[in-house]
Amino acid sequence: MDRRSFINSGVASLIAFSTAVRAQPPSGKPLRIGYLNNLNPDVASANTDAFKRGLKDLGWIEGKNVEIEYRWADGDMSRHPALAAELVQRKVDVIVTAGTQGVHAAKQATSTIPIVVVIMPDPVALGFVASLARPGGNVTGLANLFEELTPKQLEILQEVIPKAKRVALLSDRTMGDTIVTATEAAAHSLGLVPRVLKVDNASEFDVAFRTAKGERDDGVLVLPSPVFFHNRVRIAELASKQKLGTFSESSEYVRDGGFLSYGPNFPQMYYRAARYVDRILKGEKPGDMPIERPTKFELAVNLKTAKALGITVPKSLLLRADELIQ
Repeated sequence: MDRRSFINSGVASLIAFSTAVRAQPPSGKPLRIGYLNNLNPDVASANTDAFKRGLKDLGWIEGKNVEIEYRWADGDMSRHPALAAELVQRKVDVIVTAGTQGVHAAKQATSTIPIVVVIMPDPVALGFVASLARPGGNVTGLANLFEELTPKQLEILQEVIPKAKRVALLSDRTMGDTIVTATEAAAHSLGLVPRVLKVDNASEFDVAFRTAKGERDDGVLVLPSPVFFHNRVRIAELASKQKLGTFSESSEYVRDGGFLSYGPNFPQMYYRAARYVDRILKGEKPGDMPIERPTKFELAVNLKTAKALGITVPKSLLLRADELIQ
């Protein structure tokens, strides 16, 4: 081994050792992360893998210096309070969750254990934090601010369907009205007539899409909901049956047959959430950690679905797309 290789090898070893030391729990006993998820292990695998990869890159190895207590709601939001209570009883050091119901359940279960949120609407408007810059309390993480995202999705709908006049807003009744109200206002400002189709569960999807078709809506904006994400294949099937294009915030809808999506990269947000967990496990207070907002948004288009719907996607939009599904 020459001198340069020896030095480089030594530096690499030193960095690896330094990372491992920084991630060692003070007591030597593995710290414990509570992972409260809206879905199930299979559906959430991409996000969970990204989160664990983020932890690993920071020196936290599951089964060695950190343990993860998984709790899965499997699409049933009513299970959150009991699952959050279990994590508190297990005396986890931090809870990682996503969505309005998950945050609410975790906050109801504890006011002292730090809560890192990966995906949520405006946390200030919902009363979860005092401000984005200084959250206060025990909640921090990343906020999507979907109410600022849906106007852009509606603009893309108009770009793809220039003659669009009416748009259906598929809304999960349990998610509240904050995003619905903001999206209705955005639709009106763009000259669109919004029609809110509220559902309580997946059994009502069929009626909702038949209503949208019967009212001659030009497209369906699928608003954020863990239940919708869990049933995205079913939503794509019903939309295809009624010859309606769907617009959503996640490219996973598009990969499963939906028409178009525009939104943040969710696995990347889970990866970034690991940094919050790392800082908290090393002693920082969540109330002092500013909440991040997405800086990059991705556009995905399913060309096969577009063809089936008879929609010609403008070349300008295709050139902007981050992902094209054939």
